Amino acid sequence: MDNLDNIYENGGEEKKKMAWFRRTKKNITTEHKKDVPKGLWYKSPSGKIIDTEELKANAYVSPEDDFHVQIGSQEYFEILFDDSKFKELDTKVESKDPLSWSDTQKYKDRLKDVKKKTGLTDALRTATGDMNGRGVVVSAMDFKFIGGSLGSAMGEKIVRAMDYALKHKMPYILISQSGGARMMEAAISLMQMAKVEAKLTQLADAKIPYISVLTNPTYGGVTASFASVGDLVIAEPQALIGFAGPRVIKETIGRDLPEGFQTSEFLLEKGFVDMIVHRKMLKRQLSESINMLMPI
Repeated sequence: MDNLDNIYENGGEEKKKMAWFRRTKKNITTEHKKDVPKGLWYKSPSGKIIDTEELKANAYVSPEDDFHVQIGSQEYFEILFDDSKFKELDTKVESKDPLSWSDTQKYKDRLKDVKKKTGLTDALRTATGDMNGRGVVVSAMDFKFIGGSLGSAMGEKIVRAMDYALKHKMPYILISQSGGARMMEAAISLMQMAKVEAKLTQLADAKIPYISVLTNPTYGGVTASFASVGDLVIAEPQALIGFAGPRVIKETIGRDLPEGFQTSEFLLEKGFVDMIVHRKMLKRQLSESINMLMPI
């Protein structure tokens, strides 16, 4: 059989038949093809497709299966503060490389990359504003910043947030979402747990409420320290909360774990958390709890 070029030179029926195999102006064109912009839709765990605007209006909870989508500090601030208005505190406190960590990718290079990608300076942000007409201080973690890991910057920002709450006699709310301590800061990271716990005693002495909100996931040193000792410990539905992951625990103890182990529902049953609150009800529940703990 002649090659394709010869067929085209000879013309006739063969040319018409073979035209389907070569891109020509007469073939299907793609110049008017339009790609669907990314971020317009969200696929829930049950497979349902949801418009992102609808998801946002529903507090980032999938209406089909009630799945609480993982969100960050910006979204929590918009949900909790009246008219989504707030003032961010301590914006100049950011993650550094105190130990000059070096591995396949230097820690300082990773910090540079994640700061550029996320637009964040650390895994936690703090803001103040009104929540149902009452001034509060809220700190919220961002899992997208190195897994919401606890480092020196996060510890410092939490302590400064509590100092602000003490000075202005405002309730303090901490929303946790973390994989635990940041290994690249070693002992400096672990020191933050004691540092934050010490400051919490000052809040308690001043009778200023501290409410801890546990979201999915909350693990490691964050869970083992300040996230578990609030005047009130709230969890979102189906949040995974623990110290070590279930696989590690199973391998350590050599036995199967109970069904639902480390979910907020399991921990509520065991008394580890005080209540489970749907995200759409979180603002109302926080306000009611604060008014009970700290009457005006």
